[in-house]
Amino acid sequence: MKTPLLLFFFLHLLGPSGAVYKQWIPNTNFENASNWDQGRVPCTNDVVVFGSSEVVSVFVQSPHSLTDMYLPLNGEFIMAPGAGFAAFDGNYEPGCETASEIKFASSGSYQWYDPTLWHAAVSLEDLERGKYMFSVDEEHVPCQYDDVLFQPETSFRVNIESSEQMIRLRSISLMGQKFTDDDTLAEYLQSRSAKLQFHGQGALGLSNARCPDKSGCECGNAADHHRICAALLENSEDQCPVPTCKNPLKPVGHCCEICGAIISLEYSTGFDIEQYRNRILHTFLSLPRNAGVQMAISKVHGPHTFLGLLARSSASLIQIVLMDNRTGSQSGSHAEQLAEGIMNDIAKYGESFGILRSSLQTATGNNWSAQGVERHIGASTAGMVIGLFLILLLSGTVLLLYRKGILRSFPCVHLLSRWKRMNDLDSLGEAMDKGFDNPMFDTPSSLAALDSACSREETLKEMGSKNTQVYYINPLYDETELRA
Repeated sequence: MKTPLLLFFFLHLLGPSGAVYKQWIPNTNFENASNWDQGRVPCTNDVVVFGSSEVVSVFVQSPHSLTDMYLPLNGEFIMAPGAGFAAFDGNYEPGCETASEIKFASSGSYQWYDPTLWHAAVSLEDLERGKYMFSVDEEHVPCQYDDVLFQPETSFRVNIESSEQMIRLRSISLMGQKFTDDDTLAEYLQSRSAKLQFHGQGALGLSNARCPDKSGCECGNAADHHRICAALLENSEDQCPVPTCKNPLKPVGHCCEICGAIISLEYSTGFDIEQYRNRILHTFLSLPRNAGVQMAISKVHGPHTFLGLLARSSASLIQIVLMDNRTGSQSGSHAEQLAEGIMNDIAKYGESFGILRSSLQTATGNNWSAQGVERHIGASTAGMVIGLFLILLLSGTVLLLYRKGILRSFPCVHLLSRWKRMNDLDSLGEAMDKGFDNPMFDTPSSLAALDSACSREETLKEMGSKNTQVYYINPLYDETELRA
């Protein structure tokens, strides 16, 4: 019986990417002070006012004695055991001696795609302990393989307007019930409570599946990037904070520019994003000296490059974003140091993790410039292959031109004279720039081969053509050499 259990545990470790939990933060509970215009919970001498047009679901956790209350035309109150409302009995609570009107704040402005309204963690335990993940803005709201939680014994209202036909999730838990398939969720969404909790032109769909690719899955929120950024910047006059570095970086999926570092990885089929995340966490971020650095690692859609220069395709890559808590001239410098350490680690061990190429961009407050470097795993072998390919291509082109007679139209004697003049110039001294050594030219053996390739007959023919008027003047050719 032990073998199957161990096998299951082993396969579990090698399975799809780990879970991420996203928890909705705000609620519309009666006892939540932030839901009231005076920043406190109503007390006995207050007149409680809900706007007549307010659409709201309110969870009530405890009994309340009130002087008066105006209810909305379209809403509900969900009572916990023992909770309820009673008329004011004349016994004033401390701080409630003066009659006051207190209004319930509207909850209709809460947006599903607002990254400030979600907590993210890799486990339920981390959620409870407040150990939240750092991520780019697109991935701070629920992604297609995330588990979404609305805290039990809370009410809420959220606008699920979306650019996609359906917001895809792994599961969703609300009002103490977990939904993992579309049928049971659709049945709940037809209830009156659900219609008060969710509004807007959007739909929810569940897969009950983890990411099937061990290299990770893209979040799936790119189509609503504009919604995410609009919601994020709503309270900051639609402007991002000004970074303290001159050429800040813009991670894929992020709304604002940052100071710090971005490492991009191209990977093979053997790459496991969870395994590599753990590598960085345990090797680098667990060290006390790196306590001030935040890391986000995920699969994103971005351009791959050829030799670090030209974009050869637009495909998935692994993006590692590093930010630190330093400010001013030191902003991003800690993240830069850590990124250099990770790049050195990739140079040594990256191939064993399935990393093919890595590139680094940094922007800090002390260098006032964005720097980029690209490193290739096995770059020497790749360079040799590319160099051999170019040599073969050049050789083939020369052979083709020679067979078609195009190459023969250039006088051999002129070519020989040119090389002889170049050799004479080289003899003037080492101070002159000789350029680079080419094994195909600039050697006595090469020149001799070229000399033999041009037969005496061809040379005499070319010299004879000087008596005709069909030739061109070559500034590198000295006629006196031939006459002598």
